[in-house]
Amino acid sequence: MSSFTPSTPAVPPHALPSYLQAEHLGPWGTYLQQVERVTPYLGNLSRWVETLKRPKRILIVDVPIELDNGTIAHFEGYRVQHNLSRGPGKGGVRFHQDVTLSEVMALSAWMSIKNAAVNVPYGGAKGGIRVDPQTLSRGELERLTRRYTSEIGLLIGPSKDIPAPDVNTNGQIMAWMMDTYSMNTGATATGVVTGKPVELGGSLGRVEATGRGVFTVGVEAARRTGLVLEGARVAVQGFGNVGGTAAKLFAEAGAKVVAVQDHTGTICHSSGLDVPALLAHVKAHGGVGGFAGAETMAPADFWGVACDILIPAALEGQITQDNAARIQAKLVIEGANGPTTPEADDILHDKGVLVLPDVIANAGGVTVSYFEWVQDFSSFFWSEDEINARLVRIMKEAFDGVWQVAQEHRVSLRTATFIVACTRILRAREMRGLYP
Repeated sequence: MSSFTPSTPAVPPHALPSYLQAEHLGPWGTYLQQVERVTPYLGNLSRWVETLKRPKRILIVDVPIELDNGTIAHFEGYRVQHNLSRGPGKGGVRFHQDVTLSEVMALSAWMSIKNAAVNVPYGGAKGGIRVDPQTLSRGELERLTRRYTSEIGLLIGPSKDIPAPDVNTNGQIMAWMMDTYSMNTGATATGVVTGKPVELGGSLGRVEATGRGVFTVGVEAARRTGLVLEGARVAVQGFGNVGGTAAKLFAEAGAKVVAVQDHTGTICHSSGLDVPALLAHVKAHGGVGGFAGAETMAPADFWGVACDILIPAALEGQITQDNAARIQAKLVIEGANGPTTPEADDILHDKGVLVLPDVIANAGGVTVSYFEWVQDFSSFFWSEDEINARLVRIMKEAFDGVWQVAQEHRVSLRTATFIVACTRILRAREMRGLYP
């Protein structure tokens, strides 16, 4: 009998999964850099940090539908669950022609951080379909939504993973998702998604929640830095639920919205835009382009506009090393997910610009989604005043904690938010242990 020779010790785990390429990391690469920056502050919990660098579960699905012209079209769909240590997955579903696996992975990871930062009992998840919904009829859009919901049905559920609206999805999409899941399981399950119409168990205040959270942390940061909101100049990129609501609230607080950019155009007015009129224009025409009460400007010039507060509330990767140096704002409040690259972050830091990161600034949406989920379970619904008051309290408490950590460690608010969130996630991971 030959003697047993022990094998050489296993090499450390690879930080990069085999399905990604190091030279094409996309948004996931941005997230990984953020994790690297926070690791030195995690102490003994850093032994678990690899947990944060790889999603728990990734599902890629084919979504075939019959188009109105009788042909069959196939679309690529995703659902990624990044981390479930603190509770069921929570995160939106976006319909966009440029959706990629890397993007959905990053968005799911930022949801993990965001949920932990405001201390709601969720893990991070995200979903998407690679499609331009503007090319689909209402019937095609419904069939796409229902087929996608059926395909990811083995992952989602009121106590497993709860989708919500994101880019190009809304309450109607959530209603179709809820109905499809309910039909497939044989019982009405209002808690399987949030962001639903109020008539189907949705929450009052949900539509404005993300923008209200942006405004709330903006007010707190302005107070701490001595920035007076009365007369402050605000520039907003993206004028949907997030950017539009934030602009309305800042204008009501006495600030002037001097520039707005979206996919239809870039407009400005040095003495302040009429925000209610602009919101009505966007509702009627689908974007800010063509608004009569403003001048137009070149899209690239938006980043150099004279302003005190800049709110990127569109897509990720908008503030880069190419345009960050042009930004004149004292305060950047990230309404979008991942709008600032790490290189741009460093440039803004060196310029003395205070950046309120997405993982705390736009957490108002998931906070009220949590309220909706709780209300669905109890079948007892709160007033809008109660919801807004609870939202403001949670956002202020979360921001206070992040601000304190930033001062203590002399780090950016983004790194401070990651310190708070990653500590909570990894403590939960450590206490739960590894099964088996």
